[in-house]
Amino acid sequence: MQSTKFQRQSSFRRGGVIPTAICLSKATISVGVLSMSVHAAEVGALYQLACLMLGGVLTVLSIRMISVASIETKKWSFEDVCEELFHPVMAIVTGFMNACVCLGSAAGYLIVCGQVFVVVFPTDDATRNLFVVSVGIFVCCPMALARHAAWTPAVTVGFTRHLAAMTVGALILLVIVVAWYMGEHRIDESVTTESFLLGPGEATFVAYMNSINNMIFAYNNQFNVPQLTRELTHEPSRDGMTKVAILSTSVTFLLYALVFLLSVLAFGVAENQKDSLILDLMPVREEIHVRISLMAVMFSVLTCFQLHIYPIQQFLAYLVRKARGCSSDDEKADVVYFGRSLTRWYDIFCALGSVCLVVLIAVVITSLRAMLDFIGAFGAAYISFMVPPMWIIALRRKDEKNFSWFSREILFSVSFLALGLFLFVFGTYSAILPILGL
Repeated sequence: MQSTKFQRQSSFRRGGVIPTAICLSKATISVGVLSMSVHAAEVGALYQLACLMLGGVLTVLSIRMISVASIETKKWSFEDVCEELFHPVMAIVTGFMNACVCLGSAAGYLIVCGQVFVVVFPTDDATRNLFVVSVGIFVCCPMALARHAAWTPAVTVGFTRHLAAMTVGALILLVIVVAWYMGEHRIDESVTTESFLLGPGEATFVAYMNSINNMIFAYNNQFNVPQLTRELTHEPSRDGMTKVAILSTSVTFLLYALVFLLSVLAFGVAENQKDSLILDLMPVREEIHVRISLMAVMFSVLTCFQLHIYPIQQFLAYLVRKARGCSSDDEKADVVYFGRSLTRWYDIFCALGSVCLVVLIAVVITSLRAMLDFIGAFGAAYISFMVPPMWIIALRRKDEKNFSWFSREILFSVSFLALGLFLFVFGTYSAILPILGL
């Protein structure tokens, strides 16, 4: 009886498959869900569904590759794995790209907060910017410093599992509100069977490519995979992370698909869709349940903030270690000031600096769609689909006796890398054109 009770109490333990999958879903399901319908309204539901399905499969494979590399090298950050397998220069480049993805994602969260504020309390740009700065100072800064508090002795991502579950629940509430809107206002007049399935017929190559960019960003959670792999209980395993990846990706796919299908039906195709789902709900902002759902979205994106600041801190900490000539295990012997090691103080300053940069980006850039398309193409494609296969190839090349470029694993990794290179080059090109007004 006691054993059963213990098992029930520990089913949501830190490091378990289900809570780890929810944490990974939390890192994935965020602002991407708010702009998914914009792209579906341009390219059609069938193309968007195909992209989501393909992206889900590629994401599971990518996470598995990352977990394999982390476990075999016993390194738990992108920078440390790259240094182990390649060179410190490669580690810096990869860490920079990873930090760019996370900076853009975190800025996207503050852009969403600004949009929610404008919808709930109609106001001008100056007041919106003041609100964004206030959220950055009074909410994001404490969250970025939470891991340095006395009550968090272990640096973990998994301790946010309870907030992660609430985050997913908040976004489910948004799905319910969109379904209510469609029930109240019926299917939008611009929606026909053909335009819903195939789009209005005005989409260009850039639109189709940017839809893929959005898909890449929508599934991008690889930046937390090494750390979550380390936190798996009872020990890190690639099979355990594969289960986590499948569960996380399945939840993400279902939520994304529900949101964009309902949103296109409710708000229409082509130009009827605004920059994000939040702005689509502006006509019914006076409804109390709409306000509650919008505030829930704000809560959801803010609780994701720490998961994206953490990889930035890892990268900056890596740069500081290299500049000081230290290793990751030298903190215990470091100089102590005011009860904390010098390494920890550097980490705190880096966290605050990251938040300041995120706030600045969110104030300057107000278009969520443009931000996500560029991040998905430039940074997420590199981190998700180029780095993992390079790691696998480098790992297998260490075994010089049995290595062959024509083995099944290596051929698959090379093909995966080629796909990632295509998405990186053409995706970035397609994302830059709208930003430049071309």
